[in-house]
Amino acid sequence: MESRGSVPARPVSYEGVWRFTAPAVDVSVPQARHAVRDLIARQGVPLDEDVAEGLLLIVSELVTNAVKHAALLSPELAVELAVGEEWIRVSVEDNHPYRPTALETDHGQTGGRGLLLVREITREAGGACDVEHTAGGGKTIWAALPLNPRA
Repeated sequence: MESRGSVPARPVSYEGVWRFTAPAVDVSVPQARHAVRDLIARQGVPLDEDVAEGLLLIVSELVTNAVKHAALLSPELAVELAVGEEWIRVSVEDNHPYRPTALETDHGQTGGRGLLLVREITREAGGACDVEHTAGGGKTIWAALPLNPRA
């Protein structure tokens, strides 16, 4: 209800950038996934259900990689979620200098498919992903997905 002379209520924008840190330990994987899921819901991000599921899987994979492969040199990791009008981007940063590459599919291998999965999810949604070096000598792995994926 509006009173005379008041400014009409406007919906709060879902756009913004949020960053949190976590220890590079196993329990941080589900905690990061839940934090991102809760943030998306709280902000009212109009995210397609399939994209949301893919995004949460990407968060799990990227945080798992940081925990498994970077914890020795990077006891802490950072997760950043950036939401624009038409896209959502998640990144995980650690201080380990090793820059991973997506391995070719080897059906006999029991691990090493995390980045392949991330690349496939982003490709199917019409997004992009990459690995970048940080100024401090570590790396950031990110994936950006459109809020409304291509048909």
